[in-house]
Amino acid sequence: MRGNGLWAQLRRPPGGRDARIMLLAQGVDRTGSGVWAAASVLYFTYVCGMDAGRLGLLLGVGAVAGIVGSPLAGRAAERLPVRGLLIGCHLLRVATMGLLLVVDRFAALLLSVALTCLAERGAKTLEMLFATRIAGERRATYQALFRSVANGGYAVGTGFAAIGLAVGSTTAYRALIVANALSYLLAAALIRRTAEPAGRGLVAAVPSPAQEAAGGGPAAVPSPWRDRGYLLFVLLDLPMCLDDSVLNVGLPLWLIHHTGAPHAVVPAFLTVNTVLVVVLQLRVSAWAENPRGATTAVGWYGVTLLASCGLIALSTGEGPLTASLALLAAAALVTLAELMRSVSSWELAVSLAPPRAKASYLGVAGMSQSVQKSVGPMLMTGVVMAAGPAGWLALGAASTGLAAVQRRASLRRLAALEASAGAAAGASAGASASAVVG
Repeated sequence: MRGNGLWAQLRRPPGGRDARIMLLAQGVDRTGSGVWAAASVLYFTYVCGMDAGRLGLLLGVGAVAGIVGSPLAGRAAERLPVRGLLIGCHLLRVATMGLLLVVDRFAALLLSVALTCLAERGAKTLEMLFATRIAGERRATYQALFRSVANGGYAVGTGFAAIGLAVGSTTAYRALIVANALSYLLAAALIRRTAEPAGRGLVAAVPSPAQEAAGGGPAAVPSPWRDRGYLLFVLLDLPMCLDDSVLNVGLPLWLIHHTGAPHAVVPAFLTVNTVLVVVLQLRVSAWAENPRGATTAVGWYGVTLLASCGLIALSTGEGPLTASLALLAAAALVTLAELMRSVSSWELAVSLAPPRAKASYLGVAGMSQSVQKSVGPMLMTGVVMAAGPAGWLALGAASTGLAAVQRRASLRRLAALEASAGAAAGASAGASASAVVG
């Protein structure tokens, strides 16, 4: 068992040397992202002097740009090396962070934030594709290692940010921006040491000798935008990402406005989340090491989120201790749901995509997180919390129902893909036999 622990797996991750370097680069990247996430709103408010309206517009435009970044990166990865594109995304973020230091006009700040978010989401899609190619069938284990590293890096980054925020000067804020930019630069330098993973260029089927003899060629590369089955998966995957908004928006605001729990409990939500991700991610990923296991994890996601929402609803009107314990337990359950969703969404996004066009398909699947980040907070505050405890119960019930639909739809598509692969194999065998006879 010890040989299968987190540290042992980090030393020998799926994908070998390049995987180790990529995991280190991702940890460095997320450390810088943690710095900026903790400081950005305060920087724009106190250093740039933005009011709430302009700040909301800035963040909204950034969220929209992030939605666009995923499919653009996926499409580009079918024609250009993933490694070079990923380095380019990091260098673009270095430039946009530097731009923040020298501009103060709102239009320029808007452009900087939009490009930063576009490059960030593009980088995450490319990281996913890179890992899929180097880790192969063990991509679920790689995803678990990545999430452990990312959460650790994010926690370190927020710790560094706390030092700068405690100082509170303009110089301190600018130092945090420089630290974030340097993290992207270091990540790009690390990725430069990796080799381009197998599968670079257009991910298209190559005709077999038998097909060439029969005059056949590769089939046309399918488009994810015309694939209704895959678009249904992506559409259903959107609400599967709401655990992020529940943890980061719903739980803190509910504690403050609807319970008697002390406000000091709010930071503990992130602590619970970080610790459980580091400790449990590898074990949970074992459930989704294959597509069938991933569909099972989807079903458990809905049940777990329903239980969490039930605890949040029950925390209303309770004493400080009871409310605190209920919300901390809810945070633990939300984290378990997050763990199951993170590995199952990735595994299904890869497994449900046709082999000939995984890059563009993964780019479309990567939109789920970006859409959730732009819509999820408004859903929490404007619908769920506005409805009171009943809103939480409705959210949990809806998540459970949609998870069941997602599971059934994924099983149907997997069966169809397996049948198609079997038919293609039979046709290839028949063509080979005909070529031999001829």
